[in-house]
Amino acid sequence: MTADLRHVDTWLFDLDNTLYPAQSGFMGEIERRMTAFVQRVTGLERDEAYRLQKQYLADYGLTLGGLIEHHGVDPAEFHAIFHDMSLEALAHDPQLVAAIARLPGRRLIFTNADEVHARRVLERLSLGHLFEDIFHIGSAAYVPKPAPETFARMNAAHGIAPETAAFFEDSERNLAPAFDLGMTTILVGPHAEASTAPFVRYKTANLSSFLEDAHLKDAAR
Repeated sequence: MTADLRHVDTWLFDLDNTLYPAQSGFMGEIERRMTAFVQRVTGLERDEAYRLQKQYLADYGLTLGGLIEHHGVDPAEFHAIFHDMSLEALAHDPQLVAAIARLPGRRLIFTNADEVHARRVLERLSLGHLFEDIFHIGSAAYVPKPAPETFARMNAAHGIAPETAAFFEDSERNLAPAFDLGMTTILVGPHAEASTAPFVRYKTANLSSFLEDAHLKDAAR
C-alpha cells in the first residue's frame, strides 16, 4: 500500500536497525560489547550476563537503565564502549540518501543511543547533513523510548505537532506511544510485515522504496 504522508512536515527516524538494514549484523557487535560490559560490572559468566542484559532491557526499556539503577554505572562509561566500533558493516545507500533528502519539512533522529554513536553512524551512512538534530538518550535524561515522558520531552524540545509527524522505528513497542499522541507510525525491518499491532500504521521491509513511493506534500528540492 502506497503511504499517504501528505500531512507530514516533521520526520522522526530511529537510528540503529532503521536507517541501515538489520541484516548488516552491526547490532550484533553492539550486543556483544554490551554483554562484556555487564560481565565486567557484575562478575557474572557470559550466559548469565546476557540474560541479565536482556532482563534489564525488558524492565527498563534499555539495558543501561538497569545498570544505572542496580550497579551505579556512569552512562558516559557505558556509551564509551561503542565509540571505537568499526563501521565497516554499514554501507552507504545512495537510494536511501536521495529518498530522505526529498522529504519536505524537518528531519530529526530519535534514538536511545548516545550522541557520539549517532553522529558516527550518520556520517558513515552519508546522512548526517540531512537531519536538523539528534534527540539522543542524553537529551532524554537517560529515560529511553518507549517512555511517554521521553516523547513529551522530545516534542517540547522541538515544538513537534504529533498530528503532522511521522515516526519510523524497527522496534514495535516504541511506536505505541507515538500512535497514542497522534503520530503516523511506520514499522521498519525484515519482520515488519508480520506485525498485527493496531498502533502500527504502515509497515515496510525496505525503507528506501517506501519513502520513494509515498505521497508527500511537496518533495524537497
